[in-house]
Amino acid sequence: MLARAKAAGIGHVVVIGESLAGSERAVALTRGAAGCSATAGVHPHEASSWSDEVRERVRELLGSPEVVAVGETGLDYHYTHSPRETQRRAFEEHLQLGQELGKPVIVHARDADDDMSAMLRALGPRPPVVVLHSFSSGDAVWDAGMAINAYFSFSGMITFKNWPLTGRLAVCPSDRLLVETDAPYLAPVPHRGKRNEPGFVRDVAERAAALRGERFEDLTRRTTENARRCFGARIDSSL
Repeated sequence: MLARAKAAGIGHVVVIGESLAGSERAVALTRGAAGCSATAGVHPHEASSWSDEVRERVRELLGSPEVVAVGETGLDYHYTHSPRETQRRAFEEHLQLGQELGKPVIVHARDADDDMSAMLRALGPRPPVVVLHSFSSGDAVWDAGMAINAYFSFSGMITFKNWPLTGRLAVCPSDRLLVETDAPYLAPVPHRGKRNEPGFVRDVAERAAALRGERFEDLTRRTTENARRCFGARIDSSL
């Protein structure tokens, strides 16, 4: 998979932690691996597992040189695998970790626009760096993200025929734009139905460039610069 990513022109892969065990695996996978970094956190689906002990272990993992961000964290009221109040508490503590440790926070938001926008706006004058990943939210979350200078990361959804937020992608500030796969989900056209993987981000970037009326090379140069600003110099190491 990494060889295919390299062949597609991908320089660096960020492996997302979605649970404590997943974060441990991400750190182990990326330890000493050029071109790979990890995140550490607990997804809202897993928020019921969040505890003081888990928070402290996540904090320890965030101190590892391989770990470039907090999360994936956030709010998901579509499935509600964890109670909403539990999700909000876990999300708030992830945001606090990002603020305390100076690391960006990867944020998942689905069908929770009111609470998500309120929590982002409550971060105060010195918020952590926030990445609104696989962005598909409404105006309230967009406006809250803009107010805190969040990054907006767009995934394979932008290649789907019924994707409704072309306008948001088109007006996203160029210094706040990221592209991603969200692997193993949301494989872009022409890979629908397959397991998504990092090399497919090229298809996302090509579609983003077309929708924004930009040259592919210009868009990918900017998104790479944005990723380095967001995640740090470790992004410079290549596969």
